[in-house]
Amino acid sequence: MPHTPAVARTLPSLHRAIDKLRARKARVALVPTMGALHEGHLTLVRQAKRRCDKVIVSIFVNPTQFAPHEDFSTYPRTWKADIAKLAAERVDLVWNPDVKTMYPDGFASRISCEGPAVADLEDRFRPHFFSGVATVVGKLFVQCRPDIAVFGQKDYQQLRVVTRMARDLDLGVKVIGITTVRETDGLAMSSRNVYLSPDERRVAPTLYRTMKACAKKIRAGDDLVTAMTEGAALISGAGFALDYFEARHAETLAPVASLADGPIRLLVAAKIGTTRLIDNIGV
Repeated sequence: MPHTPAVARTLPSLHRAIDKLRARKARVALVPTMGALHEGHLTLVRQAKRRCDKVIVSIFVNPTQFAPHEDFSTYPRTWKADIAKLAAERVDLVWNPDVKTMYPDGFASRISCEGPAVADLEDRFRPHFFSGVATVVGKLFVQCRPDIAVFGQKDYQQLRVVTRMARDLDLGVKVIGITTVRETDGLAMSSRNVYLSPDERRVAPTLYRTMKACAKKIRAGDDLVTAMTEGAALISGAGFALDYFEARHAETLAPVASLADGPIRLLVAAKIGTTRLIDNIGV
């Protein structure tokens, strides 16, 4: 029999639906998304289903994490396709609030994070971003009351910020990071990949190939600074405008000088054409 997930758009309907999911002490997982779902999102859903009895997927394009010059108004919105994909995965509930539900008139509170949120990575270029992310994710955790929340590792600094926030604020949610899902040529799956022209799409996997090559050199004992400098030159030479290419401690995101300072994560953000891509791998 075809499965259609329940859809809640108001807080009372969400709470009623969650009460039903919680019957018989079911464990509940939340997968927060902004829609435009791809195989990476669906992998998160499958991992959530492996870990819990019931799965909620939120679809909300959060305006507070976009700067005025960013792509909030044009961010891909594919509701019908998203629901069809979630139905095929047998998701139990979709939480799809509108902006006024999440940020009603007079809304005046924000979650301000330090630690990994001020690591001089994404925050250097998007200073508004992590307050917006932390606030919306904090609200989603309170609204949905999940036992676990599943995030992709592609947005690695975001994962570290959300993990720290949930722990620091005693939100009772275990945050789980899932390995980045990639295209066959290594490009990290992202809703923004649809912006790439055919030529840009061919060049885009350079980020992953360069990170892999640098990680291999660092593991082999090569000088970390030299390996990263050479990698940055390769990325820029391929036609990217590089925002950062950094080696950081995988937990704290503090700078590292050698393999002995590890565990190490390589993180990159670069623009090709008008599309900004981010990625990361462990060393």
